[in-house]
Parts: sequence; structure tokens; C-alpha cells
Amino acid sequence: MSILVDGATRVLIQGITGREGSFHARLMREYGTQIVGGVTPGKGGSSVEGIPVFDSVAEAMAATRADATVLFVPAAAAADGAAEAATAGVPLIVVTADGVPAHQLLRLLPLVRERGCRLIGPNCPGLISPGRCKVGFMPDGIFRPGPVGVISRSGSFSYEVCQGLSAAGLGQSTVVGIGGDTVRGTSFLDLLPMFMDDPETRAVIMLGEIGGQDEERAAAWLRANRPGKPVVAYLGGRQAPERVRMGHPGAVWQAGAGTWESKRDMLVAAGAAVAEAPWEIPGLVAAALA
Repeated sequence: MSILVDGATRVLIQGITGREGSFHARLMREYGTQIVGGVTPGKGGSSVEGIPVFDSVAEAMAATRADATVLFVPAAAAADGAAEAATAGVPLIVVTADGVPAHQLLRLLPLVRERGCRLIGPNCPGLISPGRCKVGFMPDGIFRPGPVGVISRSGSFSYEVCQGLSAAGLGQSTVVGIGGDTVRGTSFLDLLPMFMDDPETRAVIMLGEIGGQDEERAAAWLRANRPGKPVVAYLGGRQAPERVRMGHPGAVWQAGAGTWESKRDMLVAAGAAVAEAPWEIPGLVAAALA
């Protein structure tokens, strides 16, 4: 099993006629993802490599009954595109764009919740259940099927860690890039219970960083629930100065909140193993599963 996506997931691509949308449509389909349609206003009735294109998400949903959509559209259009998908009832919405205005996301998230949908991102690479389905632009050659669930705020760092896991013979059940923005649709706390309930997942990796309190909230949940599966964490930004943004919009700590130390201390108190360096992660996971 896996979480969120599997071999049966039917996927739409919003922005499929653009350069990035058409390129990643081909790569996702080559991986085995069921791409059932694309959406570009004004291009309805055309096709991209045999994939039908619709003028709206509502039309695409009526024709395909898709389970997920991924948006390859500019940041300025991403929130409106995600709102269209939520209104049309797409259960899983993945927004890859970097630079989506925070005030637009704050208006979007209540609509997503009201419609019973889940938003992954923005500013994320998407998610992959290795060997089954990829929704986004992750470099799929580094992933292997296996028992380790991964949640990461950083896309590129998740690639590095999963490549190390795969080289050590530790495959992944599902890898989810939740994005590095201050406002995002899905958090560590949202996904941890899903991984804990997944019978295939035997261990979970949290790849966090300074800024915000997502890691602290997840640690509080782990401490209160003691779910039984081992958790290994790594936190970026140990040497970051206060009030300086480090790459991601959400990677900034202020006045003692969201610091590397506060996150580390709470995760350790909750029973998680916190790696001091990325290359320690495969060994900690292997030891936890032994």
C-alpha cells in the first residue's frame, strides 16, 4: 500500500499545453502514472501526446473522474487554478509553483477544506509512490519501493536522502514534498497519521527545517499518541542567523520560535531519532527497522 496515490490514481494536468506541463506529462506517463486528461482554457478538444485537453477542470472531471490534479502553471495563476480544481471536486491538488502570494493561499485553503480536498504545496516537487505513481516532477530514477515513508519541506533534499536510502537497500512507500512556503496546504501533522495507519510503511522520515512550528506540532502529536512506528528526523538550518530567510520563504526563525534547537528537543522528547548529518539517516532507519 501507500498513501495519497497508487497505481490506480487517475491524474489531470492543469497547464498541460505549456512547456513544463507537456514535458512532465510525458515523464509521468512513462513512469506509469495514469494521465487521463489535461486542462488549458481555450485549448479544449485538442490533445497532447494523445492525452485529451479540456477547457475547464469541471469538464475534465465529468469526462475522466480524476482522483488528482497537478498544476504546471505560473505562480500568479496557481491559486485560481487550485480553486477551480477544488470547486470541481478533485480530491488531491498538487501545486508545484514557487512564489504563490501568501494572501492568495490564505483565501484558498478554506475553500479546499470546505470541499473536502487536499492541497499539496505550493513550492513543492509533488509526491511519488515508487513503482506505482508519480504526481509532479521528482526524478523518479532514485526511488525504490519499500517500507519507509518520507515527508519533506525541501524537494531537492528529499532526493538526496531517498537516493541514500535506495543505495542502502531501503525503499520508500510514499515520498511527499509538502513545500517550503510559510503558508502551505499539508503539514507533517497531516501526513504522520496516514503513514502510521499504512500497513506497508514501517518507518517515517521527517525532513524539516527552521521556521514555523510544523515540526513542533508533529512532535507533540507523536508524544501524545506514541504510534509505535519509528520516526527519524533531520532539521536544516542549524547555523542560520535569526530573522534571516534561508532559501525557502518559511525558513526563518524569530524570537525563539521555530528554531533548530526547539524542534530538535521536542522531536527527541517524542521519541524520534534526530540525525546530526544527512548521511546518518539510512543508518538510523536501518537500526530502527532491525
